[in-house]
Amino acid sequence: MHDVDLTPTFADLFCGIGGFHLAASELGLRCAFASDIDRGACETYKVNFGIQPYGDIVKIPADQVPDHDILFAGLPCQPFSIIGKRTGFSDARGNLFLEVARIAATKLPQAIVIENVRQFTTLDGGKALRCVIATLEALGYSVAWRILNALDFGLPQKRERVFVVATTASIDFDWPNGDIPMQPLGELLESNPDKCHFASERIQNARKRAHRATTSPMIWHENKGGNVSSHPYSCALRAGASYNYLLVDGKRRLTPRELFRLQGFPDNFQLPRSIAAARRLTGNAVPVPMARAVIDRVMETLTHR
Repeated sequence: MHDVDLTPTFADLFCGIGGFHLAASELGLRCAFASDIDRGACETYKVNFGIQPYGDIVKIPADQVPDHDILFAGLPCQPFSIIGKRTGFSDARGNLFLEVARIAATKLPQAIVIENVRQFTTLDGGKALRCVIATLEALGYSVAWRILNALDFGLPQKRERVFVVATTASIDFDWPNGDIPMQPLGELLESNPDKCHFASERIQNARKRAHRATTSPMIWHENKGGNVSSHPYSCALRAGASYNYLLVDGKRRLTPRELFRLQGFPDNFQLPRSIAAARRLTGNAVPVPMARAVIDRVMETLTHR
């Protein structure tokens, strides 16, 4: 008689470089399926997890997705981001939530976890979020949502994200407290970064004219309006931002390894081939400790339903 594998499984839609995968695997879950349209993300995912993600989920019939216990979906954030045009569901990428609903309607996982930028909650007066909740409730799920900040889960990065959790359990979802002390920024910074990461003398001088920090290390942040501020943590990493909007002590850009550390990826995680790819892919990633805390509570909810 063959042993039956009772390990909880997950499907990883819009998987990116695998923030949800890493968080879930640390809790003992096994990946049954992964999908992403970004070639660089898929390459990094395969190198680190030994799994080749499928391509465009739109082209994959729902019945070809393996059965799974939890469905993760880090939906593309650009249609809802404060940096973008906030076109929301009028953007084709915004409509990708319908693919989540399509897969869920066929496979009926025990839980669904969706992550996106906090602006998703207020887009069009909250209609986008209400649409997501109503769709999941129509499928028979109990739905809860909350905005969480990576700063509260040990990471020196101010990254606010909304999580939507849908479960087949009838009990209220118990959100993680997010009371993990922030790791000091200095512990994440490399001691001898390559010279290629330093900004030009012109940019450094412009930052010094615009701002003066009293302590070090600090991350200097220049917003879209040109205002410069400094913090003992990073502002949210962004996929399409100028390389110079975040500078360590106003002097240098963050290295690829530092970017991954700010998202909670361990140092044995293999980096993308290029600096540009590291910036783009980490800017789209979900913070691992924050995702792990949510998944842990999802598992508890399913166990005690």
